[in-house]
Amino acid sequence: MRIHRIIALTLCLILLTIHSTVIAQGTTAIVTQDNLNVRSGPGTNYDRIGQLNTNETYPILTQQDGWVEMQLDGFSGWVSTDYISIQGHNANQSEETMAESDNRTIVISQDKTQIRNGPSTENDIVSLANKGQAFDVIGETDEWLKVKSEEVEGYVYKKLIDATKGRTFTGLKGKTIVLDPGHGGDDSGAIGANDTLEKNITYKTAEGLAEELTMLGAEVILTRDQETFVSLSSRANMANVFDTDAFISLHYNSVPDIPDATGISTYYFHEQFKPLANYIQQELIKETGDRDRLAEYGDFQVIRQNLKPGVLIELGFISNPEIEQLLLTNAYQKKLVSGIVNGLQRYFAGQ
Repeated sequence: MRIHRIIALTLCLILLTIHSTVIAQGTTAIVTQDNLNVRSGPGTNYDRIGQLNTNETYPILTQQDGWVEMQLDGFSGWVSTDYISIQGHNANQSEETMAESDNRTIVISQDKTQIRNGPSTENDIVSLANKGQAFDVIGETDEWLKVKSEEVEGYVYKKLIDATKGRTFTGLKGKTIVLDPGHGGDDSGAIGANDTLEKNITYKTAEGLAEELTMLGAEVILTRDQETFVSLSSRANMANVFDTDAFISLHYNSVPDIPDATGISTYYFHEQFKPLANYIQQELIKETGDRDRLAEYGDFQVIRQNLKPGVLIELGFISNPEIEQLLLTNAYQKKLVSGIVNGLQRYFAGQ
């Protein structure tokens, strides 16, 4: 019996060695979202044993299959790497996947393309590349390419470049996009299962979308600030007054009587703007994997009175507790932003 126990223990140690990565001492995790669940093991099937909030920092003990075990106050717990930033010895390995030496190159198709010293818009611009300039691709992250020429080495935003053909995505350059975060001020909109206010989450989405669109060369106008209520007619008129290329009204759904409701839907009023709704809906579903509630006609004032290409999007159900928590994460917000941006790209490419 003792031999069997020794063999079993040995096998367990071997499996742990195969599936876990021990992180070098000094590596820490910075939490990048509020209400992040801490679990007893590396997966959502493990019990929730606590919650963390943005900017909290903890030492990392081990890493396994997209999860890290962290040393917390008096105990250890696991969180997904999607919602943390890893700092320290192995940070670059988790944030950047280096490309193999496959002779990939890109050719810049637009003057003044920004080259930065890190994979973020918060990093400094080290060079402005000109049209026709060639770079070797030496690595990449999820959203950035690490490139090198004889003169400079740095990072370029992926969505500006097709790394295979050196093609630039120019569909949004020079376009005027009006973003309408639903509700605001005294109008909270829907209230989530855990008291999330629709007005706050629509503004969060609008901010992320505005940043992305601006980076891609669009001029972005928001119909309201974080605390102000603007009438529905004024929102539509804002798009009509400006030389608007697209109007996007952002909302979140709520059906408290059906707490497990899920899905995304996009609405148009004027028939000629149906393609815009279709493209955005398709790309949102592709990015998020959420239930497809389709693009369809909707009689909403902000798009009914709007003479410009306009849609209203219901981005998910905050009345569903699990969906509400997901919608509050930065990782999922990025998926929503990418879906809308990709849909706009397709729409303008077809004009």
